[in-house]
Amino acid sequence: MLIGIDGIPLCAPKTGVGHYTFALAQGLAELAPTDEFQLLSPHRFHYPKPDEAAWPANLRATQARVRRWERFWFAIGLPRYLRRHSFDLFHGTNYEVPLGWRGASVLTIHDLSLFRFPHTHEKRMVWRARWRWPLMTRAAQMIITPTEYIRREVLQYLNIAPDKVVAIHEAARPEFTPLPHEETVETRRRLGVADDFILFVGTVEPRKNLQTLARAYAELLRQTDLRPQLVIAGQKGWLVDEFLANLSASAGVHFTGYVTENELRALYSSCRIFAYPSLYEGFGLPPLEAMACGAPVVASNIGSHAEVLGRAAQLFEPENVTELTGLLSRLLQDENERRALSVAGQQRAAEFSWTKAARLTCKVYAEAQRRKLVT
Repeated sequence: MLIGIDGIPLCAPKTGVGHYTFALAQGLAELAPTDEFQLLSPHRFHYPKPDEAAWPANLRATQARVRRWERFWFAIGLPRYLRRHSFDLFHGTNYEVPLGWRGASVLTIHDLSLFRFPHTHEKRMVWRARWRWPLMTRAAQMIITPTEYIRREVLQYLNIAPDKVVAIHEAARPEFTPLPHEETVETRRRLGVADDFILFVGTVEPRKNLQTLARAYAELLRQTDLRPQLVIAGQKGWLVDEFLANLSASAGVHFTGYVTENELRALYSSCRIFAYPSLYEGFGLPPLEAMACGAPVVASNIGSHAEVLGRAAQLFEPENVTELTGLLSRLLQDENERRALSVAGQQRAAEFSWTKAARLTCKVYAEAQRRKLVT
């Protein structure tokens, strides 16, 4: 089979969807060596990108050359490209599939934050999702969500037949393993990170609920003699300019901006606590990656976190500053509890793998093709 995968998430520095797209593509190519997989995009892929020589031989990235009038990619350019090159299936890993194409399509919906929390997004993005996503869900033969929690939301909000939607868990990437503390020193010094720090990783945007973490951190400094640094690692998102200005002026808070994979591994491996207060997540890769690196994790008690992290993390009510302050204070002072969380987290992270995700995704591909044949 010749399978196309949406490569657009790899045309900028990778965040959650980009990591999902690339990790899944690698897993699929390794699992099905007789099939061909192409990451397709009309744009240039982000450089520096991973060394393609190290990729599976049946996986490659293709920048499609499209004519000027074909630049409506999902409506015109992509369907034409897929037809010209006789693709068997296309996987839209970021909410989009080709419209008007006669082949099979699989759609990944990572979350419904644009529906559930519209005030945390730009208005144009909310408007676009509300009219476009129903078109995409009708065009696709099968839909993948990262958790059962999101699967239920998709059924509820988008009115889709239950047998069309399958939950497939994501995983921490294999390179996220604990790094000896002494091997993190150079990275932390270069990034301006102290020896003793609380870490948050993710795109800085309203639904990440960093206001609650910042308030809890301020209370921690006010109520105790503890003086850890609060490190925010991630690129700037939307609707956060005023918040970031206030955060940067706060004592003890350090914003690193976007960090590389190697830098991220060093931060996960050396933080005293990893804190993730998000109001809403489809899966929540950063806390699982932190667990894989041995970090004790404190996360908001939301549906996806309860499903993915289980009892291997300390969960708190998302906007309860007092509860989060107490958790941070207790864990910072209790090395035994931090060690127990570290062990439990590594065990929990090991239960997820991209090989397992790829295997289940292949089954979805087969069902999508079957459904296409009978329609």
